[in-house]
Amino acid sequence: MKKLSLLIAALVALTLMPDASAQYYKDLFMDGGINITSRVDLPSARYLGLSWERYYSAPHKPMSITLKDTLEQTALMVRSEIDQNGCLLYPDGAPRFRVIYVNGGKAGKHGKSLTEEGRQHIRDFVKNGGSYVGTCAGAFVASISDTRFDPTKNRCKDEDREKVRFEYFHVYPARTISTNNLTKDFVGERVTTGMKVEPGSPLLKYYDFGGDMYIDSVYHNGGCFITTDPLHFAPGTEILLRYDYDAAKDQKREDEGRFKVTNHISAWAWKESPETGRTVLCGSHPEGVVAGEQLQLFSAFVLYALDGNGTPRVKGELVNGEARVMNCDTDDNDPAHAKIGDKQYHHFTVNIPKGAKNIKIALQGGYSQDDLFLTLRKGDFAFAKEADYADVTLGAVKTMEFDTLPAGTWYIGVKCDTTVDTVQTDHGESYTGHLEVLNGVPYTLTVTWE
Repeated sequence: MKKLSLLIAALVALTLMPDASAQYYKDLFMDGGINITSRVDLPSARYLGLSWERYYSAPHKPMSITLKDTLEQTALMVRSEIDQNGCLLYPDGAPRFRVIYVNGGKAGKHGKSLTEEGRQHIRDFVKNGGSYVGTCAGAFVASISDTRFDPTKNRCKDEDREKVRFEYFHVYPARTISTNNLTKDFVGERVTTGMKVEPGSPLLKYYDFGGDMYIDSVYHNGGCFITTDPLHFAPGTEILLRYDYDAAKDQKREDEGRFKVTNHISAWAWKESPETGRTVLCGSHPEGVVAGEQLQLFSAFVLYALDGNGTPRVKGELVNGEARVMNCDTDDNDPAHAKIGDKQYHHFTVNIPKGAKNIKIALQGGYSQDDLFLTLRKGDFAFAKEADYADVTLGAVKTMEFDTLPAGTWYIGVKCDTTVDTVQTDHGESYTGHLEVLNGVPYTLTVTWE
C-alpha cells in the first residue's frame, strides 16, 4: 500500500473528533411557528443533551402574527435565496435534522401558513428518514384529517369518514379524532388526564415510569386520540399510551351524551419502512414539564423517534474511470447528483474485481474553503468511525491510493464537515458564516484501477 500512513493519521484524527460519524446537521428542530405555541425552551432537549434549534413566531393571538413572522418562517422552513431547500432538508431532500417536533396550537392554520411547498418539505423529511414528534395540534396536523366521534357507534361520524385536509402533513396515513370539548373541567379549570402505558409499549425501553406503568396529570387541551378503526389506525401502528380520565367526570360526560375518554389511545407511533422515519404522536401536552415522569415521557417520545431514523441510502455505484459529478441544486430534482450539505454524508458503492491493481479514489471539491472527508469500508456504509480507511484532514481535495484491495463491494463515503454558525434572534437561531453549504457543495468523485 502506497499510503499506509493515511490510515494512521485518520485514526489519530478520529480521537480528536468524537462526532465524526454523525450524518445529520443536528438532532432536533422544534417548530413553534405561526398559529402554534411559540415555545422557546424544550426541557427534554436539554435533559437528553441533544443538539437542537427552534423557530418560534409571535404568540398566536389576534393581531399578533405579522408579516415579519411570515417572512421569517418562510425563509427558514420553506425556502430563501441562501437556502433553496429550507432548514429541514439537504439539497437532495434528505433530512438535515434527525427529528422535528411540532408544538400544539392551531393545526390547520399552521399547515396553511407553511404553504404546500413547506408541507411537502415535512413529508419529504419523513419519507427520506427523518422522524416526527407531534403533540396535540402537532398530532392533528401529522394526520390525513381530524374527525368527530360518534359515541353511539364508537367511531367517527359518518360524514367525516372520507374527510381529507389538504393543509395537513399526511405523515401519519390515517385520521385523528378530536376531543375538542375536553378543554376545561366542569369548574373551569384546565384538564389533566392520566396516561396508562400500554403493555409492551416500546417507551418502556427508555424508562419504567416508576414501575406502575402510569403517568399522572398530563395537561390536555382539546387534543386528539385514535381508535383501532382502520380509518384511524394505519397498518403497523404501535399503541404507546391510553387515556385514564377522572371516573366521575368521565361518567358525567357520558350522561350528557358525549363519550368517555378513558382507554382511548392517547399516544401512538408509526413507521412505514426501514428507509423512512418514525412518526410519534400524542394527543396531550407533556412537553413543557421540566421534571419527573412527564419529562421522561416526552423524552421517551423523542428517543423512540431518534431510534426510528431511516437507514442510509446509496447514491449509486461507481464505475472504473467514470467521474461521478455531484453538482445539482435542489430545484434540479436530481437527488442522485445533488450537492452535499453541511455535516451530510453521501454514500456510494464500487465493485473492486479480483486482481485489480493501482486503485485510486479521487475526491475534488468545488469550493476550496470547505472541508470534505473521504472514507472507505468493505461491505458496509463507510462512516468515519467504522471506516477501514478515512481521510478527515482539512480541505476539499482528497486522494486514496492502494496497490490492491480485497475483491468485492466497497462503500465510499463523502462527508461535508463544514457547517454554518448560529446567532440567537427574537425567533430562534439564524445562520451566519459558511452560508454556501446551505445550498450544497459540489464535488466530483472518481475511482480508477488497472
